[in-house]
Amino acid sequence: MAIRLIVQDPDPVLRERAVEVTKFNANLHKLLNDMAETMYDADGVGLAAPQVGISKRAIVVDIGDENGLIEMVNPQIVDATGEQLGPEGCLSIAKLNGDVRRAQHIKLKGMDRNGAPIELEASDFLARAFQHEIDHLNGVLFTDIAETIYDITNRPRPDGE
Repeated sequence: MAIRLIVQDPDPVLRERAVEVTKFNANLHKLLNDMAETMYDADGVGLAAPQVGISKRAIVVDIGDENGLIEMVNPQIVDATGEQLGPEGCLSIAKLNGDVRRAQHIKLKGMDRNGAPIELEASDFLARAFQHEIDHLNGVLFTDIAETIYDITNRPRPDGE
């Protein structure tokens, strides 16, 4: 496993529709392993392959709950209900956060690292994380859909300094 460079906006790979994965092999396994290690190293909760410069439809998500690390290849949202408005940041847009409206509950389908079909349901923050990462696979950044965007570079630290 290796920590990969996280590409930053305006890198063009972040604006492309990622290519569907058709080969489920050691290269894909290495990519998913590296993505997870990179996400954890950057204190993120999700990462999409385009964020490490690879135009493939693969994501990793770990919001720190009982689900742990979730890998999904060629993910699709097949149903979305409810609504939530909440803050988001992005490892590819280091200096900004924003308030984004997302579905409250989603159903997803995709494949695991070996090409086996998987289906998941997610609500609340986990649903938000999946929607954010799938947006990356479609060339959409949270700043494109945020209702409010704020600069976090000069935000006071919690200890007041």
